[in-house]
Amino acid sequence: MGGSRRKIVVMKFGGSSVADPAKIQRAAARIAAVWKKTKRVAVVVSAPGDMTDDLLALASGVSKEPAVRELDMLLAAGEQVSIALLAMALRARGVPAVSLTGPQAGFILEPVFGNARVAALCPTRVRRVLAAGSVAVVAGFQGACRDGELATMGRGGSDLSAVALAAALGAGHCEIFTDVEGVYTADPRNTHVVKKLSAISYDEMLKLAISGAQVMQVRSI
Repeated sequence: MGGSRRKIVVMKFGGSSVADPAKIQRAAARIAAVWKKTKRVAVVVSAPGDMTDDLLALASGVSKEPAVRELDMLLAAGEQVSIALLAMALRARGVPAVSLTGPQAGFILEPVFGNARVAALCPTRVRRVLAAGSVAVVAGFQGACRDGELATMGRGGSDLSAVALAAALGAGHCEIFTDVEGVYTADPRNTHVVKKLSAISYDEMLKLAISGAQVMQVRSI
């Protein structure tokens, strides 16, 4: 096996990519194909579909001003649904997989509920899962503060989880899967007058994200 094939691959699937059982199976098929070649795959997953918005609606139904700590406890549940279902789908395909929450994966966050930054990342358990030949399926968007409190990274936080994990693992590359085929000059869901870019620099992607493009989270870039 060549050196490039031994490199860890990090794959991130957004909520639209795991919105229902069929899409979860599609994601599992993609992951399985990469795993068969490398045997070293870590996956970061968002909450399925509109679950985060649905959970926010539930919170507003019981409280006009829900505590930010309790919101983080609630919203973190969405990603845990995704990782468990995706790990099940992978195992059903004969691919060994272990689901891990953000804290289990080693994400240590600054103590800011709702919009925490990554203070440190110690992916010891992820490395153990990969060393055993299994796929590590990690919940994005979440981690634990040093005092043990659960916190989340804000909208698009799973992008940040994925690139941080890729950096910490020394991955060969990080693939971001979403509901569009790439980065466009405008949102293809709103207009047909668009062009897909074959390549884009980090600075240009950052400018697009700051201007409102939702394809990647600003801090992840």
